[in-house]
Amino acid sequence: MGISPHAHLSPARSAILHFRETFQILFSVHKVEGWRALFKGLGPNLVGVIPARSINFYTYGNGKRIIADNFNHGEENSWVVLLAAATAGVVTSTATNPIWMVKTRLQLDKNVAERAGEAAVRRYKNSWDCVKQIIRNEGIRGMYKGMSASYLGVSESTLQWVLYEQMKGYLRRREEKIVLSGRDKNIWDRTVEWTGKVGAAGGAKLVAAIITYPHEVVRTRLRQAPTLAGGKPKYTGLIQCFKLVWKEEGMASMYGGLTPHLLRTVPSAAIMFGMYEVILRFLDTPA
Repeated sequence: MGISPHAHLSPARSAILHFRETFQILFSVHKVEGWRALFKGLGPNLVGVIPARSINFYTYGNGKRIIADNFNHGEENSWVVLLAAATAGVVTSTATNPIWMVKTRLQLDKNVAERAGEAAVRRYKNSWDCVKQIIRNEGIRGMYKGMSASYLGVSESTLQWVLYEQMKGYLRRREEKIVLSGRDKNIWDRTVEWTGKVGAAGGAKLVAAIITYPHEVVRTRLRQAPTLAGGKPKYTGLIQCFKLVWKEEGMASMYGGLTPHLLRTVPSAAIMFGMYEVILRFLDTPA
């Protein structure tokens, strides 16, 4: 049934093993295939990431302004940020779920073909063929499998935005205190000034990702759509998938792949939010 080899271990020990195995894989890929192999699949990934992040930042920024102007006398506070972030997450998930669905199916199809060897025939010729087959066999709703888990994942982006705004507020108040005190900035003050927001973005993503990661596992399982003997779907819904994965593979499986996920998303969030702040400052637009 695919029991995880880490299922019997404590969460802490399992996390250490995941971390060690991730770095072993990274260095083995470098030795066997070279550094360029670490960037395989970058193109398809950007096809999903670029529209998702664009929609999220645009919806959040404008949503925060609209909510504050119309419902809070133009003032931003925690609940304004919370509503704007949740709205941005729902819009982003709804708009981009078909992209991630196709990407997941193509990756799974490729992996199955590679394991089967030369005699294997790929199920999908390309992205467009994948879309046509999903719609023909599963209907339009098939493009939105995993949507319930995606909406659950809105909690991650919402938490990330709320934490980020709180950290930004702390940095802003810290800067104001320094100005009011009249003292000269020391090396630490300069360091915080230049790296504070990047660190805030990375820290917010780290906390949000660890708390909400299980939804990533469930969302991927639902999109892969594995079947049992006779063609019956193994996973029929969000709750059923959670229960079955937990029962068959243990709690540790709900955090399988967390280490590479954090290694990818935390630096990515720091860079993206850093660029977001730079662009807003360049356009003289309030953050």
